[in-house]
Amino acid sequence: MRLFTNSNNINSLKIQIAAQISNQPLEVIGVAPNDPRVGLKSILPVLEVGEARLFLPTPAALYILQQRNQISQNDLSCYEALLEWESGVLYPLCQALLLSASQNKNPDPSLKIQIYSVLSALADSFGKGFLNGKSLSVLDVLVWCDIYPLATDRNIRKELEEKCPSVAAWFDKLLAEKSFSVCVEKFGRGLDGCKVAAGSLVAFHKSTSKPAQTVEDAKAKENPISDKELAAAKAGWTNPANKKKSAPAKRPVLPQPGKRNILITSALPYVNNVPHLGNIVGCVLSADIFARFARLRGYNTLFICGTDEYGTSTETKAVEEGLTPRQICDKYNALHSQIYDWFDISFDQFGRTTTDHQTKISQEIFWELHKSGHTSEDSVDQLHCQNCDRFLADRFVEGQCPLCSYDDARGDQCDACGKLINAVDLKSPRCKLCSQSPTIRTSKHLFIDLPKVEAKLNSWLEKSSEKWTNNARVIAKSWLKGGLQPRCITRDLKWGTPVPLEGYESKVFYVWFDAPIGYISITAQYTEHWQLWWKNPDNVEYWQFMAKDNVPFHSVVFPSTLIGTGSSWTMVNRLMSTEYLNYEDAKFSKSRGIGVFGNDAKETGIPADVWRFYLMYTRPENQDSTFKWEDLMLKNNSELLANLGNFVNRATKFTKDNFNYTVPEMNLNEDDYEMIAYVNREIENYTTLLEDAREREAISTVFNISRLGNQLMQHNTPWKLVKGDAKDKARAGTVVGVSVNLSCLLSVLIQPYMPGLSRELQKQLAAPQTVNHIPDQFSILLPPGHRIGEPSPLIAEIKPALVNELKSRYAGKQSSRGGDQPKSAAPAAAPVPTSADAATLEKLVVDQGNTVRELKAAKGDKDEIAAAVAKLLELKKQLCVAQGVDPSTLVKSGKKKK
Repeated sequence: MRLFTNSNNINSLKIQIAAQISNQPLEVIGVAPNDPRVGLKSILPVLEVGEARLFLPTPAALYILQQRNQISQNDLSCYEALLEWESGVLYPLCQALLLSASQNKNPDPSLKIQIYSVLSALADSFGKGFLNGKSLSVLDVLVWCDIYPLATDRNIRKELEEKCPSVAAWFDKLLAEKSFSVCVEKFGRGLDGCKVAAGSLVAFHKSTSKPAQTVEDAKAKENPISDKELAAAKAGWTNPANKKKSAPAKRPVLPQPGKRNILITSALPYVNNVPHLGNIVGCVLSADIFARFARLRGYNTLFICGTDEYGTSTETKAVEEGLTPRQICDKYNALHSQIYDWFDISFDQFGRTTTDHQTKISQEIFWELHKSGHTSEDSVDQLHCQNCDRFLADRFVEGQCPLCSYDDARGDQCDACGKLINAVDLKSPRCKLCSQSPTIRTSKHLFIDLPKVEAKLNSWLEKSSEKWTNNARVIAKSWLKGGLQPRCITRDLKWGTPVPLEGYESKVFYVWFDAPIGYISITAQYTEHWQLWWKNPDNVEYWQFMAKDNVPFHSVVFPSTLIGTGSSWTMVNRLMSTEYLNYEDAKFSKSRGIGVFGNDAKETGIPADVWRFYLMYTRPENQDSTFKWEDLMLKNNSELLANLGNFVNRATKFTKDNFNYTVPEMNLNEDDYEMIAYVNREIENYTTLLEDAREREAISTVFNISRLGNQLMQHNTPWKLVKGDAKDKARAGTVVGVSVNLSCLLSVLIQPYMPGLSRELQKQLAAPQTVNHIPDQFSILLPPGHRIGEPSPLIAEIKPALVNELKSRYAGKQSSRGGDQPKSAAPAAAPVPTSADAATLEKLVVDQGNTVRELKAAKGDKDEIAAAVAKLLELKKQLCVAQGVDPSTLVKSGKKKK
């Protein structure tokens, strides 16, 4: 038996548990919805038994259990009514809750109430230990899997225990059973962990007496199209009012009265290194997706970014490379620009902080703070490295965190606990440049008096943060809980913005006072009318994009600076921060050279749009996510190639081959309008999600639309209709005409995510520029008679051999990749591995070794064993690097053992 399924699918969990209970071998094959091997439309899982295929979980689980006499016909008769209750009442509610969670930030609470109600009705049965009162049955398996997302959700679990205590106890009892626990070891938890598969779960109307028995029956939707939606689809299809024209923006882009004016900034990347994928997805790419969306909606949009170039980081890099700080900035600013150009980031201005504009505006803001009494002076104990003969900037001191005892805390912030710290408070401090222990020296410095602006900051934050991402809001408010302290804004450095106050001529502004002002100065580089954006809070929405480690400075320090001036500045309305993107089983790190960097992505040969797509598909929106090479291949080949690419290529090729490149006449029937109504729903979801910059969720709606297109083609089989009579040929024309128009709509919706792919598809469609506006409804974009261009495949398959080669090439540290490192990028300095690194890796090696032995002992799937062994070898290589041993010794020792 073979089970075709996507990940975290509660219906596949039912089948896998049934196989475990009956001790039957089951080959699980990971696929995406619409995989050609499955043969069904957007429905998973599918159980293949010989020539037969079962897509309904209950019959599939029953079949497996009956094969080993785990269930009798008499048993089925005894609880037939309960099976109907599960499939017709409980399951539809649980499936609807997952679907709601996948489409909304806060799932429909009424669904939870209904679920608690129907579960409570069987409280006595749950209290007996098993639902049939005697022993474990298929009913227990089905119900347990239905409620699995609720019972494992940390936000819902307590509520379940209060409202349905016997259900919670019953769930935990079964979870302790090996047949259940084994199957959920690698399964997601909670609504967030399971919602990704919601769209592929077969759906039935609530209160159905019997589950559907055919594929056509399975098309029934939880929320069928209403008469109102159908009427809107009919009216909108030919309504020219849907085709709003986006006028090209005048340069420079300035706020306009009566329009929605959106200012977008992404965190300024440090100029002294190459950005890795984690930097790109959290900052510039997330901002670019939103900027492109806003422009396509007709909003007046300005997108600003640039390189952060001052500070000790730059001075140190200059020493490493034998260049001046200015030469280092010129070199890496150009490198950053090249990388972002390749990623097709649509900045209106990509500038830098080492400019006269930066000096002028930073000093003006300082004088406003100083004259309004929001600065103070104090003597500061600083760490000075005698060996390097310099005061050490915070980020060039490492040591043990005084708060959580993490060994590798930086001098300004601890990555482990996220708290800001002072370098002199570190335990066992060490110079990051030479590893010597620094000494403390005293120096006079300027401070921004944060306690004086704390009340105003609190008031502003309470209102402004309502629509920030949750992690940004939590981080900002946690800062304020203990009260703010004065924060030093000057440093004993040479490379920085000069402090214009008498007695401070030898000092510069601290980079975290100076850098956020770069957003303003880069806007001033763009236009002399920069104050129309930055001193216009009533008419400008300000959106910031960053990873969560940048939140404290953007939510507290920078706003406090602006508030303290007493001027009316445009303050951030939407602070959109991501969690962290990890690399395989490690953490992306610029300083340690771990992960795939921007220049690496370019050299893989994989197009920029594929990288953009995958980084958005795995964007760490609400929790940390992981970049995996195999997953990149899977998502490209399943969603991009087999779903989106397959549909638009079929539509355009069929137009060329059967209608001489010309969009045919379209006479839609009721089914067509129903499909259009479903497309309109997806457009509404897409727009709603992107209005909140929920970019990972929004991209799924694009693929839902292309799935609808594939279903339209597959259901109507135009390749057969064109061979029939005049009526059949006309029907084929309608299907193809709608499909090619749907392809045109997709070319617009994918534009924020994959602008290059959008341009190529519009070229193949010969689409006019007027289509480039995100509509409220799907309507005719390419009318009958429109001639398309030459179709060609849009997406290339990524082969396993390429993935294996790239995974090997980018293993370990960037500095150890030798010839693979691009000449334009400076080699990252290899840090001395800590004992904590090695200890962690040793434990991972031991755990993975046990996993390999268990798989071999159980005579598991060969591919699974091979993957586990490959992972073990990779961990051993990382351990060698951490211990200072040449990883090649692994290969040599391995050969000797053979």
